[in-house]
Amino acid sequence: METREQLIHELKKCEDWEKSQSGIWFWEKIGRLPFKLLDKMTPIVIQKKIGVILDELGNYIQSGGRYLSSMSSLKKHYPHKRISKLEDLNHIAISEMDTAVSKLTKNRKRFATIQGASTGVGGILTLSIDIPVLLGIQLKTLQDLAICYGFDPNDKKERMFIVKILQFVSSDIVGKKAILKQLSAIDSPNDKGNREVISEIQGWREVVFTYRDHIGWKKLFQMIPVAGLLFGAFINRSAVNDIAEAGMMLYRKRRIKERLTVNLEKI
Repeated sequence: METREQLIHELKKCEDWEKSQSGIWFWEKIGRLPFKLLDKMTPIVIQKKIGVILDELGNYIQSGGRYLSSMSSLKKHYPHKRISKLEDLNHIAISEMDTAVSKLTKNRKRFATIQGASTGVGGILTLSIDIPVLLGIQLKTLQDLAICYGFDPNDKKERMFIVKILQFVSSDIVGKKAILKQLSAIDSPNDKGNREVISEIQGWREVVFTYRDHIGWKKLFQMIPVAGLLFGAFINRSAVNDIAEAGMMLYRKRRIKERLTVNLEKI
């Protein structure tokens, strides 16, 4: 297992990553301008699918819904270890957890690439299918990341943590700061549940914008042969990559802090 010094070093890596998320690229703001026109051109079926996102996320938080991953995947992530329950991960090094997550991320990115390519050229029908499928890939990826680091996605608190990560990835700098503050306090016994509501609203606005932008770009590139396929593959792969990176950093930070707390109690 890691020493206290090693854990502190790894924790600093997570905190440095959080600091690097405090900005937003100028082109991201400019890139949304064409979508004001696309909103007027977007068929009602697509708009309804985008509106379903919030309902799907609400159902997921409450019950897990159709997106809930099975805990049986634990053995699959650690095939060379005798692991049957989450408590067994207390004896697994952080580096081994990172390796399991890296393999998982690679597989999910490959799947997202294929799925994105198929919906990038299939017309309005496949674009409407793409929204719940992409959401499902992202949620299941985060749940399996949670399992790899020893957290149970069946727990409602963990489902809320997962949705907050999804919100974090889509948010601007204001939303990111508010969400990081909430995520950092999720395991604190002194947390009174104070919430920066205005920043949260902005964060959810960004989530919807992100899905709308994904669909909008695919619609634009469908007009060019082959480009729709390539861009669809790229944007879905990128979406899963961003989710996996944030999930890995935020979950490993929780695991590291938990182990540091245990080490302090033993001293």
